[in-house]
Amino acid sequence: MNDIIEVQFDLTPPTQEQLRELAADLSDKERHLLLEHGEEAPFCGVFLTEKREGVYTCRLCGLPLFKGGAKFESGTGWPSFTAPFAEEHLRDIRDTSYGMVRTEIVCARCGAHQGHVFPDGPPPAGERFCINSGSLEFTPQGELLPDKLRRGAPEGEPWRS
Repeated sequence: MNDIIEVQFDLTPPTQEQLRELAADLSDKERHLLLEHGEEAPFCGVFLTEKREGVYTCRLCGLPLFKGGAKFESGTGWPSFTAPFAEEHLRDIRDTSYGMVRTEIVCARCGAHQGHVFPDGPPPAGERFCINSGSLEFTPQGELLPDKLRRGAPEGEPWRS
């Protein structure tokens, strides 16, 4: 029998000083996306056609948000995923902007805007996590996960799915 080892990440929010340091590393466009709940245009994101095995992390704090194997082609123009890395790594917010009612998703650790989740994804869950490429970073299988908050393992360790 194989034992499944579940990796636990520290979800403690960054301090205000850490947030200032992390935000200082962002471009104006990234700052708008992540901190001001902006949106990027469809069909322009760098991860739209990414197909390698690995993990997608929050661009701001480095928390793993999606596994590469959960990514699928939705035809919407944004990277789409069937499920988060871990349910507790994302937080839902009711979004009524643009005259619509949607479910915004943010990083549960730092609150950075990621995109939206819709109930029109493939089985079994039927969810489509529609994410801005600029809200993410990608760590290919076997490379070191970011450790932006200097918290240590499992961050800063090689990623193995």
